[in-house]
Amino acid sequence: MALDALNTVDIIETMENYVARMRPPEEIRHKLDINYRIDNQSIILFEIRPSWRDKTQYLDHDFAKTTYEKKNSVWKIYWLRANLQWTLYDPAPTVKKLVDFLELVEIDKYGCFKG
Repeated sequence: MALDALNTVDIIETMENYVARMRPPEEIRHKLDINYRIDNQSIILFEIRPSWRDKTQYLDHDFAKTTYEKKNSVWKIYWLRANLQWTLYDPAPTVKKLVDFLELVEIDKYGCFKG
């Protein structure tokens, strides 16, 4: 089930503000950029980088994910392991607010999200 339509506007606004604040300077965005996508109940943050084989092609590299659990009204937090498996973020597996997830990703105290 997708996120509630009423909440989606707030979610998009929160995510757009985060991405605008965290994006690298415009002059290097052709080498590195970040964005997000909404996939059903999940929001996935990813980097955009040129392919090392063909610099004209760009690849998305996921690095953080949160999934809304309606039953408990919490956001579950995941990080992407080297084996490409999403793993629950043990230090703080859930948060109540989307902005709390973004703050954890930004701080990245344990180097799980951005290495």
